[in-house]
Amino acid sequence: MASSSSPPLPKLPIPGRRNILITSALPYVNNVPHLGNIIGCVLSADVFARYCRLRGYNALYICGTDEYGTATETKAMEEKCSPKEICDKYHAIHDEVYKWFDIKFDKFGRTSSPQQTEICQAIFHKLMKNNWLTENTMQQLYCDTCQRFLADRLVEGACPTQGCTNKAARGDQCDKCSHMLNPTELIDPKCKVCKNTPHIRETDHLFLELPLLKEKLVDYINDTSVAGMWSQNAIQATNAWLKEGLKPRCITRDLKWGVPVPMEKYKDKVFYVWFDAPIGYVSITASYTPEWEKWWKNPDNVELFQFMGKDNVPFHTIMFPSTLLGTGENWTMMKTISVTEYLNYETGKFSKSKGIGVFGNDAKNTNIPPEVWRYYLLTSRPEASDTLFTWTDLQAKLNSELLNNLGNFINRVLSFIAKPAGAGYDSIIPDAPGAESHPSTSELAEKTSKRVEQYLDAMEKVKLKQGLKSAMGISSDGNAYLQESEFWKLYKEDPVSCAIVIKTSVGLVYLLTCLLEPFMPSFSNEVQRQLNLSPEENLSFSDGKGEIVKAKTPWDFLPAGHKIGRPTPLFEELKDENVSEHRKKYAGSQAERRSQEVADAEAMKIANQLKSTTLSGNCLDTLIYSASAQV
Repeated sequence: MASSSSPPLPKLPIPGRRNILITSALPYVNNVPHLGNIIGCVLSADVFARYCRLRGYNALYICGTDEYGTATETKAMEEKCSPKEICDKYHAIHDEVYKWFDIKFDKFGRTSSPQQTEICQAIFHKLMKNNWLTENTMQQLYCDTCQRFLADRLVEGACPTQGCTNKAARGDQCDKCSHMLNPTELIDPKCKVCKNTPHIRETDHLFLELPLLKEKLVDYINDTSVAGMWSQNAIQATNAWLKEGLKPRCITRDLKWGVPVPMEKYKDKVFYVWFDAPIGYVSITASYTPEWEKWWKNPDNVELFQFMGKDNVPFHTIMFPSTLLGTGENWTMMKTISVTEYLNYETGKFSKSKGIGVFGNDAKNTNIPPEVWRYYLLTSRPEASDTLFTWTDLQAKLNSELLNNLGNFINRVLSFIAKPAGAGYDSIIPDAPGAESHPSTSELAEKTSKRVEQYLDAMEKVKLKQGLKSAMGISSDGNAYLQESEFWKLYKEDPVSCAIVIKTSVGLVYLLTCLLEPFMPSFSNEVQRQLNLSPEENLSFSDGKGEIVKAKTPWDFLPAGHKIGRPTPLFEELKDENVSEHRKKYAGSQAERRSQEVADAEAMKIANQLKSTTLSGNCLDTLIYSASAQV
């Protein structure tokens, strides 16, 4: 038996249990993730994974950094280091950001691993053996100055799509109209490295024959999109690709940084990052457990849920399924896909490449706690259409919904129980005989039970925003119940009714810690501490523990005689001056903010020199002139 200091054994599917494999789109490793990236994939998947654990499902959440491809090579050129050094640096940054946001992966890995090479090449050999790959000569842009074929992201030009006005579309995709592109289609293309105009040369590449796989793929899409309740935006994006007609898809690139193609003729090429990146889900699982096939080749016992932003859809509903189907092996195919639209920032789009918006490390530096960020992002989750991040909206959600609704309800209940005998219950939860026949309490119990049903229904369908809204409704109902009961009067005038109201209310507090744990885990842990409960032992909402049934009798959640801990306020107000400060600080791009910080630091340094030095008038004038010139 493993000792208490040993790491936990890897999770494997359990016969007879609901086994859920959860993946989040692998964040690309070339920059710090911004809030749009975080809500679009890792945070949404984390909420669902936590919900599954809370319900007692056997859930495995896999993610990691996507490290191969042109963007990494480009970033390495910018920072004058090797692609591996870039990946090491940014993997650590991503890891730190997600830990701060309370994202709880079972494994946060990397695609630049030996397992990735092994599994990717094994899949390639199967596709080759089954005749789903062809060789073709293609025209590709070549830069004479750099003496290299230019991969998609090393080219920029005007988007050729009719009606699109983007003059800086990438060679693989236009960020403005979302159309997939080939670099040779760009109008007036330029090499991103040297800014010169490349010319077309012929080169041989390998292609995945999507048209030949279409029948298998369409059968899978038709069955699974219904059974797995795919989000509408995923279905639309997939159908748009099918309607345009599937074309053979190039799966190799003239790069050095990637999984090598295991063929002599192509020994100087690597696999296209969008061929190998989704295989990263499999290889990261393989780095978690050598028995990875029990998750990935077990479709009868494992359900695969995938989370991503809308620009990633075709790769997960067309490319990756075609790749797996083409091997002829019994893969666990995606059952449910949950897709977000874009979260925009104040006056425009979040942009990693341009450094616009609030980034993961920025959120930490605001001193706004992670549970507040999580709550705000999840209430703003762009499930059906783009949504907008604004500082005033964040302030309103924190002050009205978290502080005045949720925090106020919990603090009122616990503070009253904690009052000394004669004014409260001396921290002991009272007994509440006859609660079921107390009119306003039985009415509240009925409302609560309905809210829980709505919450469970929404969460099972991965409608996270609706699930959060249903849970917060319980807090609103609790506040109204407390206010209407005038419990502070009942304490003296009708102690039996007062005990019923308080025991029911503290039951709602416990219920809220359960339902909100997937959304705000650190908040739930703190309330559990104030309730004097151990989260590990008590935080559960599984059928086996009967918690769903208890929602019909909320006074039964916590036993009479239980002694609570010390209540303290759970949220702090975000003031107008803080909002103005944050808006000003995070305006413009990261580069502009950095240069301003350098200028401010230089000005401060010179100001400090002035303070600490006694100077003659002429020397003082010179130093002041020097400071103003540098700012």
